[in-house]
Amino acid sequence: MKRFAFLLSTLLAAASAHAQDWPSKPIRLIVPYGVGGGSDFVGRLVGQKLSEQLGQQVVVENRPGAASLVGTEAAARAAPDGYTLLLADSGFTINPAFYRNIKYDPTKDFAPVSVVAETPYLLVVNPSLPFAGSLKDFLAAAKAQPGRINVGSAGNGSGTHLTAELLKLRAGIDLTHVPYKSAGAAVGDVVGGQIQATMSSPPAALPLVKAGKLRALAAAAAKRSSLMPDVPTFLEGGVEGVQVTNWYSVMAVAGTPRPIIQRLHAEVARAVASPDMRERLNGGGLEPAPNTPEEFGRMVAGELTRWMQVIRDAKIRQE
Repeated sequence: MKRFAFLLSTLLAAASAHAQDWPSKPIRLIVPYGVGGGSDFVGRLVGQKLSEQLGQQVVVENRPGAASLVGTEAAARAAPDGYTLLLADSGFTINPAFYRNIKYDPTKDFAPVSVVAETPYLLVVNPSLPFAGSLKDFLAAAKAQPGRINVGSAGNGSGTHLTAELLKLRAGIDLTHVPYKSAGAAVGDVVGGQIQATMSSPPAALPLVKAGKLRALAAAAAKRSSLMPDVPTFLEGGVEGVQVTNWYSVMAVAGTPRPIIQRLHAEVARAVASPDMRERLNGGGLEPAPNTPEEFGRMVAGELTRWMQVIRDAKIRQE
């Protein structure tokens, strides 16, 4: 027993010393999506600000694939030393409901740090299409041509995918789902005319909406956002129950020393509070939404329960 107590005290002392030295080398921030989507946008903002504040480079590593599973699983296998972080979004809590055999446990393999920002998903279309005038026009076309309209997403099981499925369920329409590796890739194909529509996070879509290359038909929000006042809600277009907020957050690996989690949380909160970061988040249609690790942990638990219910209600087959 004394030997165990000695070993434990030695390990705790080593962990404490390690935490005091942190960070002494570059930090890897895994973004589990491709370049150009909302997660990439937020990840690069966070990486830049943390690099400035910590005096160590935060390297953004895009690891797309399987609706964020590839990058998330890579982060789960990393050492719990504070030098590997994950930029997690709503897909983090959707995947356990959508996929039968995932290789991470969202509550056991990760340590919540803080949400950075949140925003509703948008339905965007190519403005040259005959049904691009309004959500009602889009729904009428979808009902007249079941399965003929394609809707892209950031991948099977992603928040954009499930929001599209929720729209199909609530509006009683049949759309053909086309999964991509990122919201940015799906948006690019809508602009290019390869597909007609996509669900997207605002950072990937809004610049193209403002440039006239896309048209935003509806936002999956309870009310219009002050950051996107010209975009109506699905409810305004006659569709109830399509309210899905995407959130972007920073996660550490489970087992990361508590002092490092506390330091990370303080630095993320400081970054989000900075005027320049808030301005850039707002420019992408994102509302800053920092919270404590404890609040974030409770939020994750609630989201896991919610998406299991959505999967059941929409009768979506698990992959």
